[in-house]
Amino acid sequence: MTKYLGLLLVSVLLSACSSNDDWRTASREPAGIAPSPEEQKDAVIEFYAADAFSWRGWFAVHTWVATKEKNAPEYTVYEVVGWRVERGLPALYEYQTATPDRYWFGAKPEKVLSITGEKAESLIPHIHAAVTRYPWANEYTVFPGPNSNTFPTWVGLQVPELDLDMPFSAIGSGYADN
Repeated sequence: MTKYLGLLLVSVLLSACSSNDDWRTASREPAGIAPSPEEQKDAVIEFYAADAFSWRGWFAVHTWVATKEKNAPEYTVYEVVGWRVERGLPALYEYQTATPDRYWFGAKPEKVLSITGEKAESLIPHIHAAVTRYPWANEYTVFPGPNSNTFPTWVGLQVPELDLDMPFSAIGSGYADN
């Protein structure tokens, strides 16, 4: 009984210490770390990581991939999100934006990988092809995966020329090895 009481107490403390308890009001502003498509005409590949929402960010990050083809006015962002599955949608989705570096519900992203120029131009078609083959596009499980960290890791395994090194806190990235 004491073990369960201790676990309950730790859970309450962690949830009470969250810096932002409401995802609806958490920042989704651009972080200003992505090259502007207006200024950067070369092809760009960016992998981002930001602390997961709420107390989960103490332990884990959320990761995503953005590509911009040469002279493109926007990036294509590829991301896996669990709430989409709960709504009957695929976990994997893509969208177009000039700002792929938006805060992840209050957490500022960091670049995990950034490639520009000819190397990015040559690798983007391979990334796009890998995205279409992602085997867990309609699935999401926080632990052990597949989740938002499984997806970029899997892309990195399919395109080894990226030399992707995921953060230690990318929980679920190891699921891609299955």
